[in-house]
Amino acid sequence: MRLGLVIGALSLTMSGVQAAPPPDRTSAEVQRLLPQITAWRRDFHQHPELSNREVRTAKIVADELRKLGYEVRSGIAHTGVTGVLRSGRPGPRLAIRADMDALPVTEEVDLPFASRARGEYLGREVGVMHACGHDTHTAMTLGVAAALAAARADWFGEVMLIFQPAEEGAPPGEAGGAPLMVEEGLFEHFRPDAIFGMHVVSTLNAGTVALREGPMMASSDTFRITVRGRQSHGATPWKGIDPIVIGAQIVNAAQTIVSRQLDINAEPAVVTFGIFNGGQRFNIVPDSAELHGTVRAFDETMREQALSSLRRLAEHTAAASGATIEAEIPVVPGSNPVNVNDPALTRRVRVSLERALGAEQVIEARRWTASEDFPHLAIAAAAPSVYFNVGATPPGQDPATAPSNHSPRFFVDEAALRTGTRAMLQASLDYLSAAQP
Repeated sequence: MRLGLVIGALSLTMSGVQAAPPPDRTSAEVQRLLPQITAWRRDFHQHPELSNREVRTAKIVADELRKLGYEVRSGIAHTGVTGVLRSGRPGPRLAIRADMDALPVTEEVDLPFASRARGEYLGREVGVMHACGHDTHTAMTLGVAAALAAARADWFGEVMLIFQPAEEGAPPGEAGGAPLMVEEGLFEHFRPDAIFGMHVVSTLNAGTVALREGPMMASSDTFRITVRGRQSHGATPWKGIDPIVIGAQIVNAAQTIVSRQLDINAEPAVVTFGIFNGGQRFNIVPDSAELHGTVRAFDETMREQALSSLRRLAEHTAAASGATIEAEIPVVPGSNPVNVNDPALTRRVRVSLERALGAEQVIEARRWTASEDFPHLAIAAAAPSVYFNVGATPPGQDPATAPSNHSPRFFVDEAALRTGTRAMLQASLDYLSAAQP
């Protein structure tokens, strides 16, 4: 054992901290629970539910938590569930979050428990699949719930498990996800001192986890710009104001926001246009064109600067040609802040993950331009948070070749269930080992 860890262990003992159960004991407990965790995961995978529609999943979660002795609250943000367990001794308050919703994706993975579910999305019938791994998050967190209940004598304080709906975003016209849970009183009676979260990813092999201090995942903002011009015949465009040409100028000019206006020495950023709609016929200049896209950043100041620059650029480009714009920059609701791992807490959690899995299995995460609504919870609670990734791609397969999260061929090696549950359980027990002074 390294001298620093020895000194750290001695100082914790002297300050009234109870040693958490050793890794071999937590490993044995996870191994005991693994058949049930796997069964839960397969059941959730076979019966996925879209955002704000997680009725069956939520009922199973609530029923299982009640069996384990948790104080359960259901129906938060439509289908959200929380479970609180108290050790009976003063100590820290920890929240652990898992998301439950699936995606409008038709599964193409040949599994005996593959999804055949159908649902409605944007007015159309679609396939439904856990193409992002939320089935595993829910199952692993139920496993952690069971292990914490069994080990209640080994920790102090209180724990709240948050099973969240609509992480992928509420359907248009609906509210949901972490912001709505907060709005509906998630932390009204339980104010956590720290919040943990995890996510399976195809970019890592099963058996490994990854985390980093500071910005871990990008903010995300959606924008919608409507360019208002004036219709004319395509043969006489000078009689109109062409919103398609103006829209194209906005798209091109917006590429200079990151390359010429943001200090990318600090952090990277992304401005992407995903939709460009305009016109109905080849020989008619239309009245309007619509542009939709997303802005991603790892710094809140850069995020605001990018959004402000986009609005200014769009307004002045349109005005230069006699057009106007109607803009939602950003579209609200639907924005997510930067997902920032508290540095001190991350260092503490890294030690726990290395205890659970071995130092060689805990790697430094790369920043990920995907986003999460998890940081809404930390901001609302004014609590430090840590979020780590769990490898999902089978060992021996190059993760660079694996179908990505959200793909109809996204595949989770079930060895990830053991890894993620062990990691979260050890981090939780270590955090809850400290009694209040």
